Amino acid sequence: MRRVSKITAACTVTAALAFTATACGESSTESSGSDKGKMKIGMAYDVGGRGDNSFNDSAARGLDKAKSEFGAETKELTAKTGETPADREQRLESLAEGGYNPVVAVGFAYKDAVDKIATKYPKVNFGLVDSVASAKNVDSIVFTEEQGSYLAGVAAALKSKDGQVGFIGGVDLPLIKKFAAGFQQGVMETNPKAKVQIQYLSTGSDLSGFGSPDKGMAAAKGMLDKGADVIFAAAGGSGAGSIEAVAGKKGAWSIGVDSDQALDPSLSKYKDTIMTSVVKNVDGGVYDLVKSVKDGKPLTGTQTYTLAKDGVSLTTTGDHIKDIQAKLDEAKKKIADGTIKVKTTT
Repeated sequence: MRRVSKITAACTVTAALAFTATACGESSTESSGSDKGKMKIGMAYDVGGRGDNSFNDSAARGLDKAKSEFGAETKELTAKTGETPADREQRLESLAEGGYNPVVAVGFAYKDAVDKIATKYPKVNFGLVDSVASAKNVDSIVFTEEQGSYLAGVAAALKSKDGQVGFIGGVDLPLIKKFAAGFQQGVMETNPKAKVQIQYLSTGSDLSGFGSPDKGMAAAKGMLDKGADVIFAAAGGSGAGSIEAVAGKKGAWSIGVDSDQALDPSLSKYKDTIMTSVVKNVDGGVYDLVKSVKDGKPLTGTQTYTLAKDGVSLTTTGDHIKDIQAKLDEAKKKIADGTIKVKTTT
């Protein structure tokens, strides 16, 4: 997912790697040196790229771990807002042509591009995060977002003073609806008298809802005005706006997404109001793929990272959910053993 605004401006430059803007609006990072025989890993980020403090950063952590462990050379390219499908194809093709293997595409928006380019380069291993590809040389890395969101719903219901909670989705898409569905189910099965407000920031092909903190802030303020005291935003960079708005309301809690947002330097001033974050361990999926290629046994097909496998989880930074941990553990156990079946649509 994504980022932006003065809240996240500090993260547009990272200490780990420096970005170089290209004429077409992309950004890339490339390690120095290209020793013969050295593993080369290509990463194609979604809008926001490294430094979004959310979805892309989780993938970046997996890349960094693999780079360090295997002494690999890396190249990172980032999607820009409003680009065409051809732009995504060109990005993947440039990595494949450059000898990068594997090439990892971060985000469902890359699905069609991966299917097309992976078929063109059958000897290159590709990874696709958050969608399932049809090409045979692709590792599709997917998560049970709804399960982690169910736990967030349980936490929200237990922490809310009067059962008024909210969900903000970046874009009205099936992937984000999984977050909404799990969250709503967790809330209602914990407190049947609760009320869940659900709002999406954009729809269809308009992906601006993932990178508009102002929209996230406005949506959160509207929910707070209607009585919500816990708001979960699965909206990439737009979630930063929601977190800021919630921090301005005494007694209200926010729930972060994808990365532990209480540890995000740009959001540190709000950490005491970030109850928890629903983490998708994209880093684990990326690392697993790279290691499999390094070992000569590339992962292909679909790898599903579930709650039971710690593919999704709730963070505990700040000990804000310590008092309800036993109930969260109970819910997690029931999901893992199939007693609780979490919905993927509302």
